[in-house]
Amino acid sequence: MIKRQLGKSGLEVSALGLGCMRMSFGDAPIGTREEMIALIRAAVERGITFFDTAEVYGPYTNEELVGEALEPFRGEVVIATKFGFQLHPDGHPGWLGLNSRPEHIKKVADQSLKRLRVEAIDLFYQHRVDPEVPIEDVAGAVKELIEAGKVKHFGLSEASAETIRRAHAIQPVTAVQSEYSLWWREPEKEVLPTCEELGIGFVPFSPLGKGFLTGKIGPDTTFHNSDIRSRTPRFTPEAVRTNMALVDFLKEFAQRKNATPAQIALAWLLAQKPWIVPIPGSRKLERLEENIGAIHVELTQEDLDEIDSALANITIVGERYPPEHQQMAGR
Repeated sequence: MIKRQLGKSGLEVSALGLGCMRMSFGDAPIGTREEMIALIRAAVERGITFFDTAEVYGPYTNEELVGEALEPFRGEVVIATKFGFQLHPDGHPGWLGLNSRPEHIKKVADQSLKRLRVEAIDLFYQHRVDPEVPIEDVAGAVKELIEAGKVKHFGLSEASAETIRRAHAIQPVTAVQSEYSLWWREPEKEVLPTCEELGIGFVPFSPLGKGFLTGKIGPDTTFHNSDIRSRTPRFTPEAVRTNMALVDFLKEFAQRKNATPAQIALAWLLAQKPWIVPIPGSRKLERLEENIGAIHVELTQEDLDEIDSALANITIVGERYPPEHQQMAGR
């Protein structure tokens, strides 16, 4: 497995990570706990060393799953988790709002350490920017956790370039996690240049467009009501019909490269910057192995130019989030 460094932090991870959210949260059906533990361990055996979770996934159950699965590999893998939501006291799914108050961050860190079965959290992201708490206070709280040995690296998720700069001035940011893919290139405008300037790694989530770029979703695809795509404007039948133009191009291009559409989508991300590490999610071993295969897909400059030219002539319709999620991005 090829390794990459997240910016100038010195944090080295596999060139592809594994997003674990959907192993216990987000839509149905979900595999058994034993099956998901086996999949995570199969990922380690195939060279994946970077795993992504969060306390809100479940809540709590995803961290517990990842912690149990990776306990035998302590010290060999990097686990990223997140804080920033006020969860229901009874453990009910969902959240009551945002909460990045320093005292809350420290409480979450202590609880995540236990669930993950580690002595220090490798990468601790603010899940969403809390407009009620100055980002300087957030960065300061994580700085204290780093000084206490409970956290190793600080990250931000779906933050604006300005927020990244302000946080980085207090505690160096190791990685920024945001949605980025062939059908959502907004980070290229301000966030990626800021990361490059400051020496911050970038971790694209939903690198396969929430499954759309695999070519396995069509206008007639239906989603379980627990699946966020059932409420996402970009996945309405009308939007999918229009957006299929991108998939049609990907399928044709992938065939010429002896690859799958998903592998081209991931290879394209890997070709953008050497400090970009996508974290596609998977619940099936064959999908995991397909994604890993993207590392060996070589895209020439001519290939990249062709993709850019094609994208310039394809209009993607529909917001990428339901309204309640959209308002929390890019703060």
